[in-house]
Amino acid sequence: MLACGRNQGYPGPRYTDPMPPVPLGQTNDGPLQRLARLGLRVTSAVAFLAPLLTRLVLGFGFHATGHGKLQNIAKVTGFFTDLGIPFPHANAIFIATLEFVGGICLLLGLGTRIFAALLSCTMIVALITSDGSTLIQKIPADVTDVTSFTYLVLLIWLVLYGSGPISLDWFLSKWLGLNPKTGEAS
Repeated sequence: MLACGRNQGYPGPRYTDPMPPVPLGQTNDGPLQRLARLGLRVTSAVAFLAPLLTRLVLGFGFHATGHGKLQNIAKVTGFFTDLGIPFPHANAIFIATLEFVGGICLLLGLGTRIFAALLSCTMIVALITSDGSTLIQKIPADVTDVTSFTYLVLLIWLVLYGSGPISLDWFLSKWLGLNPKTGEAS
């Protein structure tokens, strides 16, 4: 049996390391390798768009729903009462404010991981209470038709990935001298 791995001196593939720049025309690569290299360069150049667009879509969505809930807090309180959520008026005010402020912060990329985690909790409660029966009916084929499930997946991704380089979080980490990847002083 052939054993290869980290214990044999082979560190294993590191897909997170950037590819070394190779000037075009200086390699004997075939057309497939050149196309792959070009594709990797293009995708790494636009990688900042993934967290930016995710934050903009979610931020706008949460800000709009939070604003609507704040405008109709009595209706939200009644809905929470019908769902059996404890302290419906206090929770309605809290959720409406969290969605309103959290949406703005997601748009700006400020406290992204914190607000994404808090808003994830609201999506879990929404799935359990108001969207539970719809989610069960949609599993597995149409699960993305349930908005709170889709929002939950995107929010968890933001918690894990972060706000990206076009955000106030990124600029604050640079200004404070923190490494944006680890949060430690550089």
